[in-house]
Amino acid sequence: MVSKHLDELYRQYTHDIYRYLYSLSRNHHTAEDLMQETFYRAYLYLEVYNDEKVKPWLFRAAYHAFIDDQRKRKRQQVQEPAFFNQMTDPQTAPDNQLIQQEQMEQIVDQLDQLPLMQKQAVLLYDFHQFSYQESSAIMDISLSYFKVLLFRGRQRLRDIHKGGDHDE
Repeated sequence: MVSKHLDELYRQYTHDIYRYLYSLSRNHHTAEDLMQETFYRAYLYLEVYNDEKVKPWLFRAAYHAFIDDQRKRKRQQVQEPAFFNQMTDPQTAPDNQLIQQEQMEQIVDQLDQLPLMQKQAVLLYDFHQFSYQESSAIMDISLSYFKVLLFRGRQRLRDIHKGGDHDE
């Protein structure tokens, strides 16, 4: 029963979780690994899962998997070659894949200039369409602090887009 439900969740949310993790990690292989870790965690906790919404719960698990991975990487000081820092989406046509990859890289480059918490806020709310409440719960912060982070992140992105790459 649990594995059938997990299969449904995997099919329904795998692309969203992958894109979110890729946006955070900027590495295809890391995003795939973290996606698998996310669904492994879902498998472990699906039996004790309450009636909360599944998508925010999975994104929270993905966020925590990403944070855990970052902590582990900081301890190990491992640098990955830029060669492997590519995004591939198996469902895109080959001629569109390069265009989509370039657009995604540009967006991710701009997001990468944001502090981590602002980046998280923008990704969750603007790109993955979570509500303010869901986003703040995923990040485990207060609603008012989330709104401040989102405002500052958006403002910073506007400055970056205008070419005014300065902190205010």
